Order: sequence, then structure tokens, then C-alpha cells
Amino acid sequence: MTGPSLVGCILAGGLARRMGGGDKPLLEIDGRTMLERVIDRLAPQVGPMVLNANGDPQRFARFALPVVPDPIDGFAGPLAGVLAGLDWARTNAPEAEGIVSVAGDTPFFPADLVARLMTARGADPERIVLARSGGKLHPVFGYWPLARTDDLRAFLEAGETRKVLAFVDAHPNTAADFDPDPQGRDPFFNVNTPDDLARALPHAEAQKDNAS
Repeated sequence: MTGPSLVGCILAGGLARRMGGGDKPLLEIDGRTMLERVIDRLAPQVGPMVLNANGDPQRFARFALPVVPDPIDGFAGPLAGVLAGLDWARTNAPEAEGIVSVAGDTPFFPADLVARLMTARGADPERIVLARSGGKLHPVFGYWPLARTDDLRAFLEAGETRKVLAFVDAHPNTAADFDPDPQGRDPFFNVNTPDDLARALPHAEAQKDNAS
């Protein structure tokens, strides 16, 4: 289930401390920004897309996406970005059943991410689905029902914890399992450090070879 019934939400609001600050998604791998790669990867899988980022939205103007900041004061982590996406979808795509969130620093996530999330979700549009690979959950890659918007806002405003799994575990949920890529790498490899950025180059080269 892809297309207009789902909104894509790219989470780019992190602090990037291990990269020395700044916008990690704007860093380049083999001549293309990570954000450009993420957009190209996600666009065929969803309907409209929105970018969650804080600060001046003009720095993302070239990508021609709506930019929405965290709706919760202070750095509330990825759930604040999910809530930003849900709020945007409820206003601008009310026919959507939910959003699919992806990380702006994970440029090689599966091309069938959304299809696999929806298969795991089954017939229940109010079930949260997270991606999992190698037995590890990836909480920023998931399907979030619009029906959970108000619950998520109340959870974050309560401020007792902002851990993703604390919210997820309080609602119907499941996981979608993903295998390593053809080179045996984690399909949710993300760039946290300068060394990670260097290690991303073989991923980009392999992707280029597969596309040719």
C-alpha cells in the first residue's frame, strides 16, 4: 500500500554531535548529498513527502519539500519529528492512513521498505510497524498511523520519557524484518561519524553499479 494513502517523513532534526554539529543529511557521498539520496529512495514508495528539520528552512530550499520543525520545545528526539510529520499529514493529507518515517542520514535503506512495512502491518491501519534487521529494531524507520497523533503528542508533552520504544510498546505494534544487502551489509547503515561517511562510499558505488 503506497501512493497517496501514505506520507513520507524524512527526519533530519538531529544534533549531529559526533559529526561536530551541522546538518548531516547535507553531507555528500560520491558527489550527492545524503538527503538527495534519501529523497530519491523514498519518493517512489509514498505519496507526498515532508522534511522534519529545525532552524532556518531555507537551507533545504533546493529540495522543494515542505520543512516542518519539531512541535515540542527542546530537543525531544525522533518522536518529535514523527509528530511533526503526523501533524503535517493530518492538515495537508487527511486522507492518509499514516506516515512512513526514514532517517536523513541513512541513504541506502531498502527500496521495498514501505511495501514490507505494510505487509507486516496487515489489515490494521492503527498498528505501528518498525523496521528490524539482524534482530535489531530501527525505531526511526517505521509506519505511524495518523490515529496515534494525539496519543503521541500527549506522550511527549508528559515528558516522563521520550524513548521511541516506550511509546511504541504502549500501542499495537509489530516489526518488519529485512535481510542484509547483496554485499552482506546492514540495509539501515547510517552515517554518524566521519569514518562512517568514508565507509558509505562503497555503498554508493555498489548502488551505482546495480543501477547501470
